[in-house]
Amino acid sequence: MMEPHGGLPVEQWGAALGESPAVAILVHGRNAAPRNIIDLARVLDRPGFTHLAPAAAGHTWYPYSFMAETAKNEPGLTSALTMLADLVASLIARGIRHEHIVLLGFSQGACLAAEFAVRNATRYGGIVAYSGGLIGPPGTMWNDPGSFDGTPVFLGCSDIDSHVPLQRVEESAAVFERMGATVTKRIYPGMGHLVNDEEIDFVQQLMDDVLASAV
Repeated sequence: MMEPHGGLPVEQWGAALGESPAVAILVHGRNAAPRNIIDLARVLDRPGFTHLAPAAAGHTWYPYSFMAETAKNEPGLTSALTMLADLVASLIARGIRHEHIVLLGFSQGACLAAEFAVRNATRYGGIVAYSGGLIGPPGTMWNDPGSFDGTPVFLGCSDIDSHVPLQRVEESAAVFERMGATVTKRIYPGMGHLVNDEEIDFVQQLMDDVLASAV
């Protein structure tokens, strides 16, 4: 299978790789770039973390909606999931532990981060899906093995997000809970497709907890 996202540069912000025991993998949205999600990292303002932001080929991880038939989103989707798997594996090889890795994404990147986590469940430092949910058409059943063993998961979204149906956020929260995560779900009436201050505050505390446990 083609690997459209393989071999692309990974931008960094915060502590240099190897200087911090805690890493945040930041997954940008559709028609965006690593610099956009790095801007969000600057707002989160946790420079004690090493922040890694991979790049999507053509600024898009997969071409259609995250609720389209999965085959329509290939080879981009599988390539993106493989890229994340390789990035996590490279961190583990450097001695970073899964429980000190935070997976964070916005919009299409949130969907990709959440889907990767469910397919590769273990005790992570945290999983953050800003305006996103698990990938698959209506009626998808997620029966992946593994346990999150208490991993904190944050799902935040508007109730009227034109890109992310509320039902999919609810379904995603239920999957994470069934797989042993500690889920915080926040639905904001009338909010746009954005990240609000309350969502920032929550994730700042989550990241502080991960860093405190890692040092």
